[in-house]
Amino acid sequence: MPANTTVDPEDIAELIGRCKLATSVSEFHGSLVGYISAGGSFPGDSVLDALKFEPDPAPTADEQAMLTRLRHQTETWLADTDLSFMPWVPDDEAPLRERVEGLADWTRGFLGGFGLGGSAETVTGLSSDAREILRDMATIASTDAEFDDDAESDEVSLTELEEYVRVGALTLHAETAQRQHPADGDTLH
Repeated sequence: MPANTTVDPEDIAELIGRCKLATSVSEFHGSLVGYISAGGSFPGDSVLDALKFEPDPAPTADEQAMLTRLRHQTETWLADTDLSFMPWVPDDEAPLRERVEGLADWTRGFLGGFGLGGSAETVTGLSSDAREILRDMATIASTDAEFDDDAESDEVSLTELEEYVRVGALTLHAETAQRQHPADGDTLH
């Protein structure tokens, strides 16, 4: 895979399978996004080490390079002012139950990654809105889905939750980034 190629969910699915990682693509992506959003650093430039995944066997040099590209790609998408970032959850063609489980996996991953990447000060320094987003994500991550007889209503609800999670992740990333790198002339008190 060329060095400038965008990493996609299928690439990560192959890595997860080959390295026997105990995660799904959605949870893996959520973990990475949460870690970055909390301001986590990457010791030794290893995404898997930072996220506490234990591969067996270890990723190849090409796979390590792919993970580094994914990290930079994710950082770019989270910082994009056009808000193009999207969580990696099953697409609209997947069965509703699979999509709901994917969103729950993603939010579980996000919360775990946020916890790994941040500190107690990260969480205590968050605005009340940001803390509410984290509480809502915890609810989404731990709730068993119940489906109505009205599939269209379930689709609408899931779409709204996906958008809330997407915007919530962007909000948390922006808030922690602002605290870590205040604009010139701004001071932290």
